[in-house]
Amino acid sequence: MNCIVCGNPLIYGRVVFHCACGAFIHAYCWDRHILQAHRPSFEIGSVNLDGEFIPRESREGKQLAKTQVTEEQRSQ
Repeated sequence: MNCIVCGNPLIYGRVVFHCACGAFIHAYCWDRHILQAHRPSFEIGSVNLDGEFIPRESREGKQLAKTQVTEEQRSQ
């Protein structure tokens, strides 16, 4: 059996993740699988010295903006 992300064989006795989607993944490939296959929503930003998160970019925001534009085009 091979890792779904990198294609290398899963070695007996090593840590392997079994995702809810049914994929078997090396522990070090887990983050790439989540980002590529499941594409969760997230925000990119920074944290200031007070511990506050300051967003720079949001994937959800871009998707919402696209849907608003298409709805506006349909109404015209």
